[in-house]
Amino acid sequence: MAASDPHPRSDLHAPGRLACLSAEALSVRIEEEINRAGRHGTPLSCLLVTIDNLSELAREHGDELSEQAFSYIAKTLAPELRGFDRIGRPGEGELLLLLPGADGPRGEMVARRVLDRLRTIKVEAEGMRRALRFSVGLAAWRKDSSGEDLLTQARAATRREPPEDSTAELASAPPLDIGSPPALGRQRPS
Repeated sequence: MAASDPHPRSDLHAPGRLACLSAEALSVRIEEEINRAGRHGTPLSCLLVTIDNLSELAREHGDELSEQAFSYIAKTLAPELRGFDRIGRPGEGELLLLLPGADGPRGEMVARRVLDRLRTIKVEAEGMRRALRFSVGLAAWRKDSSGEDLLTQARAATRREPPEDSTAELASAPPLDIGSPPALGRQRPS
């Protein structure tokens, strides 16, 4: 696989870019944002992105391609977010966008921008361009809900399952079969 960036996470830490948080750091940040939303009475949403064909890619091209795909997706989505939004990896095969201050409609606006951007991503491995299949789930925090509750709602939305509590505010987008330039792994012309 040709890699366009030998250190795919390096420029996520550059000024003006969002770092991709680990599961542990993301969990702490979610609880901080929930506490802030509770104190100030402000909304909080999150958008969960999963790569549905991740295990297939890993099996055919190795785990390195999967990790590079997530790094690339995080870098690609960062410009669609505000400076105080956060991107993190809550679990294997997942990328979470934490959207403080975003209510349902604002979360949906972000989700639409993210979906538009995801449609532009393909991976290239061993000379073949491969489409990524994504599922996206949007969830909005409700008073007295925990970070785990919010994540559970977002995961249910990616599977288009109703949440356990039918009063939960939840919007989901159908899974997408994504793919058009640019390709991860392909060198950009200089």
